Amino acid sequence: MGTGHSCPRGLRHGRAATRCPGAGPGTPGGTRRPAPRGRTYLPHYPAQVPRTTAGVRLADLTTLRLGGPARSLVTVTDEAELADALTDDALVLGGGSNLVVADAGIDAPVVRIAIPGITQDSGDGDADTVTIGAGENWDEVVQRLVDDGRCGLAPLSGIPGSTGATPVQNVGAYGTEVSDLLVSVRVVDRRTRRAATLPAAELGLGYRTSALRGTGLAVVTAVTFRLPRTPAPVRYAELARALGVQPGEVADERDVREAVLTLRRSKGMVLDPADPDSRSAGSFFTNPILDAAGWAAARDRIAERLGDVPVPHYPAGEGVKLSAAWLIERAGFHRGHRGPGGRVGVSGKHTLALVTRDGGTTADLVELAADIRDRVLDLFAVRLEPEPVFVGVALPTTDRRPPTADRRPTTADRRPPTDDR
Repeated sequence: MGTGHSCPRGLRHGRAATRCPGAGPGTPGGTRRPAPRGRTYLPHYPAQVPRTTAGVRLADLTTLRLGGPARSLVTVTDEAELADALTDDALVLGGGSNLVVADAGIDAPVVRIAIPGITQDSGDGDADTVTIGAGENWDEVVQRLVDDGRCGLAPLSGIPGSTGATPVQNVGAYGTEVSDLLVSVRVVDRRTRRAATLPAAELGLGYRTSALRGTGLAVVTAVTFRLPRTPAPVRYAELARALGVQPGEVADERDVREAVLTLRRSKGMVLDPADPDSRSAGSFFTNPILDAAGWAAARDRIAERLGDVPVPHYPAGEGVKLSAAWLIERAGFHRGHRGPGGRVGVSGKHTLALVTRDGGTTADLVELAADIRDRVLDLFAVRLEPEPVFVGVALPTTDRRPPTADRRPTTADRRPPTDDR
């Protein structure tokens, strides 16, 4: 290493790893001094947070920049304030990065979660236990923990929104999901207004879902993770290539974070006011998981439409996961596709992201999303499901069944599969 710092025995470095995990400036020999056990980080939020605002435009609180007015906005910074502010009809808001809100808005109050704090508990010999307030900005949390030598969260860098939302939809990227590291969540029950701690095993965590998603029964106030002290192998092929390692090798967590941020920026998946393609809710559709019969039907239909082309697919438990981006592109919705009036469209960087432009409306976005869903269903016998939460609006329901083949594949349809997933 050139610094006198020795690696933990048995740890295999990838080609791009130039430091041991946790190594860096700050102590003799180049090693980073880890955060002491029991440390409580200073709250991220300022001491003075506006508590109540009469009337609010939801477009100002969502990353899509869409949505009409709400009755009021209340910002809460602890569980007691949350219990007092909750009503049966309240919309609970974190970072607003996964919401599609009706143009007419909602006749209800908005409760914004701004509960701060990061506390590291004693942990054990292999990992540290870290509890994070639900209102903390997720990417800033990841950066702070990576900088302190904590492992595990770097592949989840750059994901917009608040920490409290991450277990609700079991956020994941580049081979890592929140469920891989989650210990428990602290919640306030909306009916009783009482707080409780729920272990991860009781949350029904699955692909981009949990028992908390879409029910409105409980509001997350804190999230506890068990973070290992050595990095996990890089699982995702695209990330491994960016790091210059082979899948299964390891790399320094800071290198992983920077590589992930670079990849996400190239796809418009890091919030940036200067990048119009980041005006989105992230991936709009989840990758479909099919059972054996569904996969056989989809494979046959794809062959009818496109000929003998390779179809990217991946094992997912007892099912098969397909690439939603690949299906969307082959259905004719390519990067940069413009939707109704050109006011919304498909991102120019990533097929899975739907973006809004000046003058765009939620109605425009819903129309485009429904067109994509129905076209993929008609052509390939695969139903795409939206990932964002819809408030006061929904995609139109459909009982359409895939028709017989009536369209010849085009040259664009036969393009090789992309690496988007």
